Amino acid sequence: MDLFDACGVPLSSGNRASIDRYETAVGMLLGRPGDPQAEVAEVLAEDPLFVMGHCLRAALLILSADEAAEPALRECLTAAAELAHRANDRERRHLAAARAWLARDLARAIRIYGEVLIDYPRDRVALRVAHFGDYFLGQHGMLRDRIAQVLPCWDESLPGYGYALGMYAFGLEETAHYAQSEEVARRALELDRPNPGAVHAIAHVMEMQGRQREGIAWLAETQPLWDRGDGTATHLAWHLALFHLDLNETATVLDIYDTRIAAHAGMRLSSLADASALLWRLHLRGLSLGGRWRELAGRWAGRTLSGCFPFNDLHALVAFIGAGNLGRVEQSLQTLRRHAAAGGPGAQRIRDISLPIAEAFAAFGREDYGAAIEGFSRIRVMGRLGGSHAQQDAIHLTLIEAALRHRHFRLARALAAERTALKPGSDFNRALSRRAEAVFGLAA
Repeated sequence: MDLFDACGVPLSSGNRASIDRYETAVGMLLGRPGDPQAEVAEVLAEDPLFVMGHCLRAALLILSADEAAEPALRECLTAAAELAHRANDRERRHLAAARAWLARDLARAIRIYGEVLIDYPRDRVALRVAHFGDYFLGQHGMLRDRIAQVLPCWDESLPGYGYALGMYAFGLEETAHYAQSEEVARRALELDRPNPGAVHAIAHVMEMQGRQREGIAWLAETQPLWDRGDGTATHLAWHLALFHLDLNETATVLDIYDTRIAAHAGMRLSSLADASALLWRLHLRGLSLGGRWRELAGRWAGRTLSGCFPFNDLHALVAFIGAGNLGRVEQSLQTLRRHAAAGGPGAQRIRDISLPIAEAFAAFGREDYGAAIEGFSRIRVMGRLGGSHAQQDAIHLTLIEAALRHRHFRLARALAAERTALKPGSDFNRALSRRAEAVFGLAA
């Protein structure tokens, strides 16, 4: 008997009950409320021969981007390997992609998921992981184009179409198609609610366009759709804080940090990164954050970090810098250097991205602003850190601050003017430009 999921994608195995529960888990993966990991665990407990259940479990572990998940991913792939003779072509390719991720060849893993989509454009699991991989690898053009490639094969009759549009909206925003992004995201919300991905895309549009008051109102209006006490809620609270930060409302920002970001126990890595990114922006403004830094650095200290995921390593490092834990900063650098000297694709990524970024931030932390300027100037054009443009903005902000502190006033003035031209509605950007102009005038 031929088996298919709700989008007509072939399955090699599964009974009706396990396929139905798999569909529930896929809905959660895309944005519906619930815990997809718990759901797929129950699916596999009831039907351990369900190959696509193992593929979904592997995908969820990949999406955590957490090195602590590697033992579970290895166990998942070992169990799936015993079912390889039952798997179809698509499922075998899913497992090959997961094995590449486990081997820390992230680019190859995402390439395989992308190739699956070429042949099976309605594979929602591959679509979600490939989109995440493009984000994590800093492939902003593919955030848009990966989804554009498959959308002609979708329509409103298919479950998850609104979520696919939400992904496309984010890709459009990351490539500066702001009006189209907002239009697509609003259409996505009409089709599938709740749709935190679509809410998120519009928040990004408003951030990039300097529509701070609109952004605050937007997140308040849509809060029932995304505020579930999970990583998505933390991230959109981070966006809310950025809107207030652009308006220089730092007291509100600190309240958001304390009550909606740092208050969550057992924060996953993406939430820890949001916490670091927000405190660092406040740190650059000269706010005293000692206790918050120490608590956050303690949370990072308990996580496994080896340089394979530069986005995570950067945010761990700035927490150690903020806490004044110079010993831990140097330990982190030594770990990165040791792994960079090893072979394999993971080592190459550390040498090219993780280590240069870490060294630039460490130079800033020890007040070697000349070295920080050199490092940040080189990093800024690389574009492979991962994360969104809004998240990568921490590098630009730190570069400006390093230029000001190093008395490189011409560079500071040029960089501040660049920011203000892109987002003239930002109170902070205008203040930064005035500060740079003032110090340049005094120096002249």
